[in-house]
Amino acid sequence: MFQLLKKQGEARRGTFTTVHGTVQTPAFMNVGTAAAIKGGISSYDLVDLKCQVELCNTYHLHIRPGDKLIKELGGLHHFMGWNGPILTDSGGFQVFSLASLRKIQEEGVYFSSHVDGKRIFMGPEESMQIQSNLGSTIAMAFDECIENPSPYEYTKHSCDRTVRWLHRCKAEMERLNSLSDTINPNQMLFGINQGCIYEDLRVQHMKEIVELDLDGYAIGGLAVGETKEEMYHIISTVTPYMPLEKPRYLMGVGKPTNIIEAVSRGVDLFDCVMPSRNARHGHLNTWNGVINLNNAKYEKDDTPIDEHCDCPTCRHFSKAYLRHLFKSKEMLSNRLAVMHNLYFYNTLMEKIREAIDTDTFDTFKEKYVPILDRRI
Repeated sequence: MFQLLKKQGEARRGTFTTVHGTVQTPAFMNVGTAAAIKGGISSYDLVDLKCQVELCNTYHLHIRPGDKLIKELGGLHHFMGWNGPILTDSGGFQVFSLASLRKIQEEGVYFSSHVDGKRIFMGPEESMQIQSNLGSTIAMAFDECIENPSPYEYTKHSCDRTVRWLHRCKAEMERLNSLSDTINPNQMLFGINQGCIYEDLRVQHMKEIVELDLDGYAIGGLAVGETKEEMYHIISTVTPYMPLEKPRYLMGVGKPTNIIEAVSRGVDLFDCVMPSRNARHGHLNTWNGVINLNNAKYEKDDTPIDEHCDCPTCRHFSKAYLRHLFKSKEMLSNRLAVMHNLYFYNTLMEKIREAIDTDTFDTFKEKYVPILDRRI
């Protein structure tokens, strides 16, 4: 499934083969939380934007329209018109961040829907069943997402519970993949490493989940309040204990410089809502830094967002026109801006892969880390 083609330092260049296509890594997964990219981007647009993998969310799709309905309609790929790989988040993060009145027990979590207050239960088996109904390419294990920082003892107990839940996830997925009416009998399972910023807990937890020989492994619980130095330190601490022959996924980390730094520490896959969310507020990525189209200086700027970008937006429209759309609250502003940012991120990953291929990644990192996140 995963082939490591070459390394430059700890940076890895590989291919990840799935039943829905092969992913060139390192790769950024574009986030379509409720089976759509916010900002009016369809699955068909994503092909032109160089997207390789789309990420959808178990919790949101379970709440509406319902995973059973999506299964009845042929699964998530058919439902949203996307033929490439799809990764579904387990729903754990949303259960712990959005849901109110949650109660954690060994069997799972009782919580209230953020939409209508309906009482819901989700545990490892339920998460696997929902993701099986969706028919995604990759299912994420159900884990407890705790605040960072959290007390050491609570974090340790949480890690232990997440391991127990992971055993149940694996057993349930094996059962579901064997059923005759399963949409994707080749669905893969990724485990999630937790442990806040405690080195010993992170390492011990990774050692324990690696023993289950899963299809891939993720680092969760970062980019949630810790400093970037702490985040980089934990990544460097954990990756040596991750299998070389399995894909490595850093969850929810999305600034371009964070991605480059994480690649240099051995990470293969990324996701974040940041590029689409920022775009909808007029904050656009360029190869010289981040611009804010709401600024008055762009009112008469007839140049594209980035002269070095050949996305559909930059090929046809100016900063002045996009700024006008934002000020006029035209829906087209969101669509054109999101298209640019997603294209930028997917091109960034393309350039990272090329740099590793040509043994120039260190030079690439040295050039772009200081500038890509700066505000222009």
